[in-house]
Amino acid sequence: MTQFDENVKNATTAIAATSDEDMMVKWTLKNGGEHVLTMPRAAVLRSFVLNHIIHHRGQLTVYLRMCDVALPSTYGPTADNPM
Repeated sequence: MTQFDENVKNATTAIAATSDEDMMVKWTLKNGGEHVLTMPRAAVLRSFVLNHIIHHRGQLTVYLRMCDVALPSTYGPTADNPM
């Protein structure tokens, strides 16, 4: 868990240090050298990274519920951990 927390801190620092202009630079996904899509870096960060993490956190909470495990407070209090 320590490495995860450190990586989150480093990523947060790197993102905060990136200018709006740099975030709007186009990024291109290629497959075997063939163009697949192009979008701004900010959109890539949001759609490929953050949304993916959110998706897997959702999967984890469903799995924990199915195993009858109390949910940790991932985005704030849960029904298992009221305020």
